This record gives sequence, structure tokens and C-alpha cells, in this order.
Amino acid sequence: MVIQTASSAEDVAWTDPPCPVARTLDLIGDRWSLLIVRDAMDGARAFTDFQQRTGIARNILTDRLRRLVERGILDRKTAPSGRRQLYTLTPAGRDLFTVIVALRQWGERHAFAPDENHSVLVDELGLPLPELRPVGSSGNPADADTTSVRKDH
Repeated sequence: MVIQTASSAEDVAWTDPPCPVARTLDLIGDRWSLLIVRDAMDGARAFTDFQQRTGIARNILTDRLRRLVERGILDRKTAPSGRRQLYTLTPAGRDLFTVIVALRQWGERHAFAPDENHSVLVDELGLPLPELRPVGSSGNPADADTTSVRKDH
């Protein structure tokens, strides 16, 4: 799925054009963009919502919101009052949920001391989400030792 318009694709300098990981990072890989996406998933909609939650400088937030809209991650609409812009995730932005969960779970395992408090993502029953683990076509766990990149597309 292409998540950007043809005109904005020309504005992106691809680090490694045939690599999906590199292209994803070129589109949304900086910390502020990912934190904005995280907060949009958690209900932030207005500029002030994002600024209060992240503490990001106004000029950087303005730039990141503009880029996320241009790249098809966020949609921007004028609020019914006509006084501010509201941002919502596009389908491509919502597709980043698994990425955000994977980053969160990695952080829970590697960025906190065992007894250090941190926020917890819970499901509709109030229970922590199970650990994400990729599986291969056979249903067995997949990892760096059981996968390889095929460069034929």
C-alpha cells in the first residue's frame, strides 16, 4: 500500500530505496513523529494535545504534523468551530499500531529496571497485551535466525 501521494514521494530522499524498513524510517522514523502517532492512537487530536503530551517545541511539532499529513499518516480537518485543526490517523497511520506495540514491549523488556514503574497497555478487559512474536508460514516462531531477505521484487 502506498501511503503518500506521488508529489510527496518526490520530496522524500530514500536512504535505501528497495528496503521497506529504510523507507518506513524515512517516512516516520524520528522520535517526535512516532510519539505523535502514539498520542494520536491515545486520543490526541489538536495541536495543543500533542504539545502538552510530548513537550515538543511548537516549530518542531508544526513540521512533524505537516510531514505526517503529507505522507498519509495523519489527516487534518478544521474543527467545527473553525478555530483550530484536528488530526486523526489515516488507515496507514492506524496500521502503525503493531509497530508502536512492538516498540513499547521492547522498551518494557530493555529500557526499564525490573522493579521500575512504567505505563502498561491493556486490552478491553484491562489485561496487558500478550507479547508480540512473529511466526513463519508454518506457525513456528520466526526470528533473525529463521528468516532472510529475498531481493527479487
